[in-house]
Amino acid sequence: MKTKKVWANFSVSDLERTTKFYKQLGFKHNGASNQLTSFFFGDENFIIHFFLKDVLEPAMKGQITDTKAGNEIIFTLSADTKEEVNNWEKEVQQAGGTIVSRPEVFGEGYYGFVFADPDGHKFNVFYM
Repeated sequence: MKTKKVWANFSVSDLERTTKFYKQLGFKHNGASNQLTSFFFGDENFIIHFFLKDVLEPAMKGQITDTKAGNEIIFTLSADTKEEVNNWEKEVQQAGGTIVSRPEVFGEGYYGFVFADPDGHKFNVFYM
């Protein structure tokens, strides 16, 4: 199978809160409607659409995981330095995210932390 582009679709409960959170972290906004807000991630402009849950769930043809109670997926955001990892932790907290695990060493030469956005979607900020 050959595809032109891959992007992610997450469900959220509040588009305004989601837009504010990701803008505050410095991600480039890709647009919005009354059903979704969208952002670019990384140098390759990976797109994540954040749809209202009642819009996305019927399209998924099944129930969406409760991210507050379980895990769905974790995206890794790369950092250039340990200092950048530490700064991101502070920025995530100030923006209203939840720190799941504080910055720590993972094996030899790896450093990072895990956070959840206001809807419980998890991200790993990682330096290696």
